[in-house]
Amino acid sequence: MNYRNRRLRLTRNQRRIIIVAVPLVVLILLVVMIAAVARGCSSEAATAEQTAASVSTQAQEETKAESFQIQNVKVIKQDDLKAGCETYACTMLLNILGFNVTQYDIADNYLNCQYVFDDGENKYGPDMYSAFAGTAYGGWGVYAPSMAKSMNKYLADQKSKLKAYNQENIPLETLCDEYVSKGVPVMVWATTDMEEPYVYDTWIVNYVDENARTKMGDTFNWYMHEHCLVLIGYDSKNYYYADSTAGKVSVFDKALSQKRYEQMGCQSIVVK
Repeated sequence: MNYRNRRLRLTRNQRRIIIVAVPLVVLILLVVMIAAVARGCSSEAATAEQTAASVSTQAQEETKAESFQIQNVKVIKQDDLKAGCETYACTMLLNILGFNVTQYDIADNYLNCQYVFDDGENKYGPDMYSAFAGTAYGGWGVYAPSMAKSMNKYLADQKSKLKAYNQENIPLETLCDEYVSKGVPVMVWATTDMEEPYVYDTWIVNYVDENARTKMGDTFNWYMHEHCLVLIGYDSKNYYYADSTAGKVSVFDKALSQKRYEQMGCQSIVVK
């Protein structure tokens, strides 16, 4: 009898254990199931984010492929200032940004002009990164660093918060993506009608500043067809320029434009 009672008490203990253990097991299973569902949702969210990112990237690529052109650009024909393509480009860019300035204002008041002269034995002149060789009325030209300094003098006189920035080695496509597509024109150095440049004149350097690429006494080479334009648009095959020598918006092949741009040192100026 005592033995049977012990068996009965043992069975009841087991039942108590079962009564406690079963809900616990069920609870654990529920937690595991909820965690699995959460992981699934997280995975789906990550997949959705990846898909959204992919769609966004595709949309950006499609946007880049679209054509764009800054509108209402007044192209100034290069007449009186025979050597002033940089001056005309500067003026057109500033006009686009809303400044009421003429090419004569820039040429007469803001260019750092240094004459090129021949003493009978040698020709002397400035490093064009430092100053305009000659004048816009008759000379050789100027490169981006010196032109940016001239533009900043003008902007300072106008009490403008904008500044001209000399930029180098930025592909034309990147200039279009970062600036032109947002309505910001960019001055670039290339060649007239995108013709092949070649060394046409040389002189001994007698003027340099902090932007010079040569030293006093070095030889500076001037390239025939050197030209400055304002990049204002693009499409899938071409770039669009406010072109003073043509007196209109010129359209040139992208690959050819990039090549001439590179040959002239990948120089550009943006005002921002």
